[in-house]
Amino acid sequence: MAGTSDAVADDDALYVLTAVLLTPAQFPGVLGDDYPAACAALALEPYAEGYGLVLGQDSGGARWTVVVDDVSLVAVAIAAWDCGMEYDLSPDERSVVCALPGWPLAVRVAAPGVPAPHDPVPDPGAEGTDPAPLAPPDTESWGPAQRRMGADEIAHQWAAWREQLDDGTAFAAPGSEAGAAGGRADDRTAPAAVPAQKDDAATGAASEGSGEHPAEPEGAGKNGPEGRAGAGVLGGGDTETGDEADVEIEPGAENRTRTDEAPTTARDPAQDAPSHAHPGVCRALAEAHAYVDAPPPPGRVRSSFATNDARMLRADGPGWSLVARTDDIAFILLDEEPGEVLPIGRGTELPGLLNALDAMAVRPA
Repeated sequence: MAGTSDAVADDDALYVLTAVLLTPAQFPGVLGDDYPAACAALALEPYAEGYGLVLGQDSGGARWTVVVDDVSLVAVAIAAWDCGMEYDLSPDERSVVCALPGWPLAVRVAAPGVPAPHDPVPDPGAEGTDPAPLAPPDTESWGPAQRRMGADEIAHQWAAWREQLDDGTAFAAPGSEAGAAGGRADDRTAPAAVPAQKDDAATGAASEGSGEHPAEPEGAGKNGPEGRAGAGVLGGGDTETGDEADVEIEPGAENRTRTDEAPTTARDPAQDAPSHAHPGVCRALAEAHAYVDAPPPPGRVRSSFATNDARMLRADGPGWSLVARTDDIAFILLDEEPGEVLPIGRGTELPGLLNALDAMAVRPA
């Protein structure tokens, strides 16, 4: 392995800027609704053990995503960076599965002493068979990738979103004093837009325990959490703005839940939704409930650590994403509602659904 000081001189060296996990329990939501879909986006086989994705630049400044099968090593590096420690991520060459041009996520740092990040020049001998460079999703539009990215960001910054929601008005029953104030509940009580913070979501929105580790601009050019530039896989300085961090989500609220005690078994919350509930929310809840009886592909429902012995849930389906804490409410994002975040109160049915989803969800090892 080439050290950082030797990386530029070594044509095969790679400046490591950041890394993420691609496993059934932890993967960047922008890649797909579930683990097989995320692997397919990178033309990888969905092996149960998963992969590590190492993002960096070669000596010419080209962007590369190196896929390795040493998941444990990448997980250790991410954990060290999250604890504020330096870690020289240098996977053994024998663990390299493939190297893909480009980055699937936006990275805000750049390696020092090499040209600015750019896509690799296609190999003339490949005669057009080279894969197209990976690129983060366009944040000027709204679609499945942006919807999942938004849900990941809510999970990552749950407290910031939750504290802006007033349960007394956001979930007021129709005909109540709050409900009679005029206008829809989601117009009156929605929390202010919480844009993804660039320092916290440089590589795209990340949920708690997602394994996605953002590369921050401060201190680029050294190993560890501040720069993420390490000895290359086969080897950050100036910054590159990550457009993916500019997604703003305009939340809305659904006025429809009750505050009774939770049942001990899961029932479909959509069955008790009043007529004024958003049809997309009813559909998402019904499909999420169906996962309990007919488990979806691995990674479609994921459970990660949360405070106070709770779990953070992420679930996705055709056109919708759900993020919730098992001891609290849920938020739903829909393809048909660009930028809208729809809160779902606990009521009588949601707790049972969340517990049932948590019981069958994939968890980090």
